[in-house]
Amino acid sequence: MTVRILEGDVRARLADVPEQSVQCCVTSPPYYGLRDYGVTGQIGLEPTLAEYIATMVAVFRDVRRVLRDDGTFWLNIGDSYAANGGVATSEDRNKYRSASLTGGSLPGAGRGRIDRGAGLKPKDLMMVPARLALALQDDGWYLRSDIIWHKPNPMPESVTDRPTSAHEHIFLLTKQPRYYYDADAIREANAREWDPTNNGAFTHQSGEYDGKILGRATMPHSGLGNAHPNPAGRNCRNVWSIATMPYKEAHFATFPPEIPRRCIKAGSKPGDTILDPFAGAGTTLLVADQLGRDAVGIEL
Repeated sequence: MTVRILEGDVRARLADVPEQSVQCCVTSPPYYGLRDYGVTGQIGLEPTLAEYIATMVAVFRDVRRVLRDDGTFWLNIGDSYAANGGVATSEDRNKYRSASLTGGSLPGAGRGRIDRGAGLKPKDLMMVPARLALALQDDGWYLRSDIIWHKPNPMPESVTDRPTSAHEHIFLLTKQPRYYYDADAIREANAREWDPTNNGAFTHQSGEYDGKILGRATMPHSGLGNAHPNPAGRNCRNVWSIATMPYKEAHFATFPPEIPRRCIKAGSKPGDTILDPFAGAGTTLLVADQLGRDAVGIEL
């Protein structure tokens, strides 16, 4: 398997990736207003949220060019809160606290004022994932699933007037209504045990509703007759409980390998090419190689 890393701005280097050469794209781009990488014109520090969304749409339009017609695009994106003079997130606040103790540089240092725009007020949740998903739909993408990445170990927050943020979004997007998707590759364990002696019914435990509360009851599988469940497990759900994983060689935004592992297994076959246009620490590329896929990454 081969892994290539193209150094530079994704808006320039995507031109070096051949048209329809990628089966599956898995990426997590810079979140809006969160981090300063010290590069002029970098993505994520646009003056307005509308400009950030427009930039993302343009980048992913080029991703659509290099993606095969039956390919899939998995996009991990988090949200931000509007604050006085710019954007603030829970990660920002924690990094500011850390930097103030160590003397390190602050995230977003030198980025200047970011205009909230879009009618947003201080403390508003900006709804960046939703705005981006709708913009991508308008640009021609099929939005096939909104997967919730639930974090059992979210970053602590000091807020006392709202719940702690413990999830991000992973959007499954495609070019066409029909595409390659291997449901068997990411099946989950069946939640209930099949009871072949009970006329095609699942057994389930006390406390579940079946018209009346029973200590142990049966639930007819309406519409399927006596069809048996898939022995490989149930279809993957769209809530993924995956703990974050620290990586000392990279910044705090690194996503855990299990996320690209599921996306790559569902969206490609061994020997296919995987793209991450915002490669970061290279997690997607590493997992692609482990799964027997070629990989191309782009990173500043």
